[in-house]
Amino acid sequence: MVWVNLLLIVVLVAGHTELLVMLVNRVYALPLGCRVLRWVRQLHDVMIPAFPIVLIWFVGLRGAGLLTGGSWFDVPVGWTVYFTLCAAGAVGLLVSMARRAVRTVPDVQLSNDSWIVDLESRLGDRPVGDGPFRFLTRLPGNEVFRVEVSQKAYRLPRLPQEWDGLSILHLSDFHFIGTIDRAFFEQVVDLSAQLRPDLIVFTGDLLDRQRLIEWVPETLGRLNAPWGCYFVLGNHDWFLDPAEIRRHLTDLGWQDVAGKTITVEHKGRAMVIGGTERPWMGAHPDFSASPAAAFRLLLSHTPDHFRWARRQNVDLMLSGHTHGGQIVLPLIGPVYSPSLHGSRYANGVFWDEPTMLYVSRGISGRHPIRWNCPPELTKLILKCA
Repeated sequence: MVWVNLLLIVVLVAGHTELLVMLVNRVYALPLGCRVLRWVRQLHDVMIPAFPIVLIWFVGLRGAGLLTGGSWFDVPVGWTVYFTLCAAGAVGLLVSMARRAVRTVPDVQLSNDSWIVDLESRLGDRPVGDGPFRFLTRLPGNEVFRVEVSQKAYRLPRLPQEWDGLSILHLSDFHFIGTIDRAFFEQVVDLSAQLRPDLIVFTGDLLDRQRLIEWVPETLGRLNAPWGCYFVLGNHDWFLDPAEIRRHLTDLGWQDVAGKTITVEHKGRAMVIGGTERPWMGAHPDFSASPAAAFRLLLSHTPDHFRWARRQNVDLMLSGHTHGGQIVLPLIGPVYSPSLHGSRYANGVFWDEPTMLYVSRGISGRHPIRWNCPPELTKLILKCA
């Protein structure tokens, strides 16, 4: 009986951990300031390791004495209520694992050609600067300098025949904070230019230190494409001075689509490009005035607007923000994903007619750690039905 109780306690601890992770993921999807987010994270960091200690002491060894032959019927009401919540959390964890196990790549994906570029080896040294959390870059197995470069083809029903083969380079989440040095990002830009896309987009979180805006001319500022370069900002930009970041990018030739739409015409066909930085800044773009036959592209920092995009008949939505979770565990998958949907849209391609969503793992992050989740540089090649 004691071993059964021990197993049940382990399940409850797993459920408790899942509840806290769910809370943190959803709180970080809200427009809250750094102080509040830091408080929530500190509470999370204390409660996860403290709960099993408190549980074993007050319920396992003392009180009901579940680990010394006691009965669950002797557990106080308060503990019983919280144990019920923990059990629900454990069930939620199992459902999430099952959903991930059965998930398949949507039929809209035609091909995926990917390769890893080790930028530490290419540079001949670890590109680490004076930013915080430098010790994380030395952890065994950290993939923070190993960029996955991908060329992926997708079939979209409303893509005009005249645009068959249109390519979009999707960049996201640079997070200039100084821990990973500028040389790394310059190499990323070099790789981007070699892909020769028709159109380039950036889906937010450029800076974590305002002064590092001086890096932009030698990174994003060096990119150009025949159809132009377009951007929205993210929540980490919102924490700083988004107006200055916006000005700097537009001065370098990038077009700001946050809260509005821009129409691009090519071979007699129109593409309407809109952007949203909600819930942190501005408003959603208004697609209602665009031609009904126009191809619609939405840049959204967070993938949480997928349902809204479907209601607007968006053909392609590109997002970042979640970093793919940065740490992906066997069976469980990504754990931390700042989204109202948890880790459901952590990374990859999703299709729900008429909209395809692609979520990038991004290039970097405030915390320089990635396990089983390398940074991502992706060129999407669009094909007609």
